[in-house]
Amino acid sequence: MEVISKDKLLISICLLRDSLGWYTVNSAYGDTIIIPCRLDVPQNLMFGKWKYEKPDGSPVFIAFRSSTKKSVQYDDVPEYKDRLSLSENYTLSISNARISDEKRFVCMLVTEDNVFEAPTIVKVFKQPSKPEIVSKALFLETEQLKKLGDCISEDSYPDGNITWYRNGKVLHPLEGAVVIIFKKEMDPVTQLYTMTSTLEYKTTKADIQMPFTCSVTYYGPSGQKTIHSEQAVFDIYYPTEQVTIQVLPPKNAIKEGDNITLKCLGNGNPPPEEFLFYLPGQPEGIRSSNTYTLTDVRRNATGDYKCSLIDKKSMIASTAITVHYLDLSLNPSGEVTRQIGDALPVSCTISASRNATVVWMKDNIRLRSSPSFSSLHYQDAGNYVCETALQEVEGLKKRESLTLIVEGKPQIKMTKKTDPSGLSKTIICHVEGFPKPAIQWTITGSGSVINQTEESPYINGRYYSKIIISPEENVTLTCTAENQLERTVNSLNVSAISIPEHDEADEISDENREKVNDQAKLIVGIVVGLLLAALVAGVVYWLYMKKSKTASKHVNKDLGNMEENKKLEENNHKTEA
Repeated sequence: MEVISKDKLLISICLLRDSLGWYTVNSAYGDTIIIPCRLDVPQNLMFGKWKYEKPDGSPVFIAFRSSTKKSVQYDDVPEYKDRLSLSENYTLSISNARISDEKRFVCMLVTEDNVFEAPTIVKVFKQPSKPEIVSKALFLETEQLKKLGDCISEDSYPDGNITWYRNGKVLHPLEGAVVIIFKKEMDPVTQLYTMTSTLEYKTTKADIQMPFTCSVTYYGPSGQKTIHSEQAVFDIYYPTEQVTIQVLPPKNAIKEGDNITLKCLGNGNPPPEEFLFYLPGQPEGIRSSNTYTLTDVRRNATGDYKCSLIDKKSMIASTAITVHYLDLSLNPSGEVTRQIGDALPVSCTISASRNATVVWMKDNIRLRSSPSFSSLHYQDAGNYVCETALQEVEGLKKRESLTLIVEGKPQIKMTKKTDPSGLSKTIICHVEGFPKPAIQWTITGSGSVINQTEESPYINGRYYSKIIISPEENVTLTCTAENQLERTVNSLNVSAISIPEHDEADEISDENREKVNDQAKLIVGIVVGLLLAALVAGVVYWLYMKKSKTASKHVNKDLGNMEENKKLEENNHKTEA
């Protein structure tokens, strides 16, 4: 597209001979019109003159130049005052070209005996302004014929033509779909034209984001040209054809106590602002904006949720929601006290919306299986936790705890051992019970209390107290263990250091007992392995012997035949003798 700049002087002069032998000068509006005389200057020229002809044909003289005096005179014509210039070769220049300058100008060269004339037609062209789409519709509605806008181009001469485009393609009038109304107006002062084209258009969804433009086509000094407008994109309104419903948060992670927000959406433009929401078991819809919130939901909120348009209830969307729940019941729970040897059934019951994982912990250590107590031991005491969770639902977990206390009356066992040097004896009082019994040593008879003792750590309801003595005579030692449940007393006779006596084995500690159990398990495993190996060897030997017996039968048969032949030979020899 060629755009003529107003910053520089644009002169486009086309001298065209028409069918009458006239010449035409084309000039741009506001430029200087240069009109050559188009006559050869005669030798006896007296003067030259320029005139133009009115519409009725009458002449109006505007400039005179003498050939002898070389002076130029301009006639008093108001519209050409200070605009004319006549050169020595009788070329006429008119500055600041106007539409009113479109006339038939005549160059006259006068001699003593003749007058020569050369007419020239002047054409003035004005480039119109860049077209602009105004009075644009705020929106267009599908299947409705509506004014899209006006395309305006101003200050044109001669008048131009306006064309509409959709996505670069020309729009032609189409009954009921495309209506184009064109009009032009001329300013009586400037004689310039303003062209206006109104477009009425029935839009469809295919027009979403489609650009509309218009152009003006006009004639300039050098021919036909076109100027295009800027693009215009319109908001297309169309009715809702589908409704969708969303759940926030995502419905696979809803748990009891959550807040649920239902969001209903229509695919129309503009989208619907209000909907009807249907809750499970409620036939009547609840009118709301595009969202509806349920707070602190329970498991009975599980069901189908729906939403529809207010004015078109048949257009409906639905979704199924499951409110996940998790119940845990631990029996017994809290702090429980039982006596050693008692049975204690423990159950952790789970009720959930889907399969849940269960984990048992004792004193923060995970157990391999759920606890079961047919006969309680002191080491069974501790803090038990049953914990369950739904892995798919974040934050949905439950836990309950059981603090088990195993009580028992003090139990005592006393042992003695002579030092290999024979200079001392070690007496140990093994005590079992809970709460922890207090141990006291006394010497029977004298009743004196022994305070110099050594105690082991109290583990799983057991510990011991140890004393080392070197008695010069036989004594009886008494060990007393007492807790809140009972007081227990046990005595042990200890011979003098000079008298040898049988030592009693020490009590096996829990730690050593576990080691012994591990060793026993190892021994049992080895024995079982040896038995299996012996069994395999026996089967192999049996198969071997079975095969050997079969072979022996054949060998014995052959040996029997040989023996029988030998006997026959001996009998024959006897007969011959």
